[in-house]
Amino acid sequence: MRISKYKAGLIALAVLCAASCKRAGREETAEKLKAIASRYYEENMAFNPIQSTFNGEDKYNGELAIDISDEWRLRVDSFCVRFQQELAGIDTNVLSSNDRITYDMLTRELAITREGFTFHDNLMPVQQFTCLPLTLAQLGSGSAAQPFKSLKDYKNFIHRMQRFAVWTDTAIANMKRGMATGYLLPQALVVKTIPQMAALAQKDSSNIYFAPLKSIPDTITGTERAQLVLDYTATVNDYIIPSYAKLQQFLETEYLPKARATSGINGVPDGKAYYSYLIKYWTTTAKTPDEIFALGEQEVARIRGEMEQIKNSTGFQGDLPAFFEFVRNDKQFRIFRTPQAVLDSFKAIENKIMPGVKKMYGHLPKTKFEIRQTEAFRAASASAEYQPGSPDGSRPGVFYVPILDATKFSYVGMECLFLHEAIPGHHFQFSLQQENDSLPKFRRFAWIGSYGEGYALYCESLGKELGLYTNPYMYFGRLSDEIHRAIRLVVDVGLHTKGWTREQAIKYMLDNEPVSEQEVTAEIERYMAIPGQALSYKIGEIKIRDLRNKYTKELGNKFQLSSFHDELLKDGCVPLSVLDLKMERWSKSF
Repeated sequence: MRISKYKAGLIALAVLCAASCKRAGREETAEKLKAIASRYYEENMAFNPIQSTFNGEDKYNGELAIDISDEWRLRVDSFCVRFQQELAGIDTNVLSSNDRITYDMLTRELAITREGFTFHDNLMPVQQFTCLPLTLAQLGSGSAAQPFKSLKDYKNFIHRMQRFAVWTDTAIANMKRGMATGYLLPQALVVKTIPQMAALAQKDSSNIYFAPLKSIPDTITGTERAQLVLDYTATVNDYIIPSYAKLQQFLETEYLPKARATSGINGVPDGKAYYSYLIKYWTTTAKTPDEIFALGEQEVARIRGEMEQIKNSTGFQGDLPAFFEFVRNDKQFRIFRTPQAVLDSFKAIENKIMPGVKKMYGHLPKTKFEIRQTEAFRAASASAEYQPGSPDGSRPGVFYVPILDATKFSYVGMECLFLHEAIPGHHFQFSLQQENDSLPKFRRFAWIGSYGEGYALYCESLGKELGLYTNPYMYFGRLSDEIHRAIRLVVDVGLHTKGWTREQAIKYMLDNEPVSEQEVTAEIERYMAIPGQALSYKIGEIKIRDLRNKYTKELGNKFQLSSFHDELLKDGCVPLSVLDLKMERWSKSF
């Protein structure tokens, strides 16, 4: 049957209209999702003003949320429910691949936030590794994210310090509830936290909170300057110092005698379920504790085998534990005399690798980068770490190195440490994510441990390709860092589900890597303080390395490492399941 030109035209017009309507529908859905994501970020920052400051935004620089209070948790839970209801109206079938990442990540974030509120971590709000009293002190040092460039900046922090007194009272009330219900910190962590609070309760000018008064901008003059000094000093004396003193006294006299003797989170009433939640939170997988423990033992055995080969290549006479002892203590590995010499050595590593890094990555961050010594008030309990810069470039990304005694600082692990914490590890990952203004803000500032730490650990494996690890002891340092992350899978699960003691975990770590007992103790106590976080590194690294191997094989001569790395990083932190899907789409574009 012949179709008239008139009817054919109508059909073509109908097809065109249908396509246009479909496209309009997709665009409308995309804009709706964009608006939801934008509002979510803005409202979430109001609930989390400290995070807003670290994100380089100044809207809430004077605020301090009492985020351990029941009232705050209920309000945030209601906020999450509202956004879950809005997302339910999104037709996921018409979303682009990037919008689908946004949808999946926001859906997960809302659900996992709400699930977290069913547990009672707010009854254990203070510990030695990461908590508001330590974070606020960093901000108060004047060298972190809190700006001190104008009179308004100083007034903002004055108000934030005043709010800390409310947070302190809430924390103590919560810990008393924890004492009554079994939600208590291990004794070993309380012992380490007390001197930190005492140091920050010092009344003399050495207190870190007085530091911003030593660098008041020249633009603040005359009576304004004089009044600022009075107001700021009074706030530190009347709010900050008494709050830390109150925390110290409470922890020492009331809390420590009641603190639990157990080391793992399974020592609190719902600890087993909480640890399963934390595994899901930190690894973005459905792995069980037993699966992770077995994976850890397997990786430890594999890496020990490679360590044996390196030991033999050096001509060392003795077994691996003896080699550990040699690398731990021999003076040839302690070459530094001053903290500056340590920092200079890290700078030399940066200079050496940059030509190779520029070939491995098509897109390099614009954010500036600095290497600094960790502040004295937190150095004793700190690990080397990276703190992101601000998206506008006003604050550089900083690689912090704790140096308690430069003469005892070993050079053995420096190369892999720099690759992980600095370049091309956390500095590239954080900076490229924050600089990508095509991402919704909540994604620009998102952190997913299995991706972020997994990528940074993967970067350690790039050392030989970048001209590092030519010294067998430096490569042994790389293996030591890798086995360190594998050991974490064993000791973290051991502590939190298998009844391991702190001392048992310390022994396992000392038996399997060449680090000092002081370092090992700080590490194990870190895992006791933040259960599950240490699992993210190795699980994420294995996923990224598997993806690189898979596509190197599948794509053959089409595979370009710079293209792989750019794709890996361009969408920022994503759950591992989302990473799988996006890398699969990338591979099909060739």
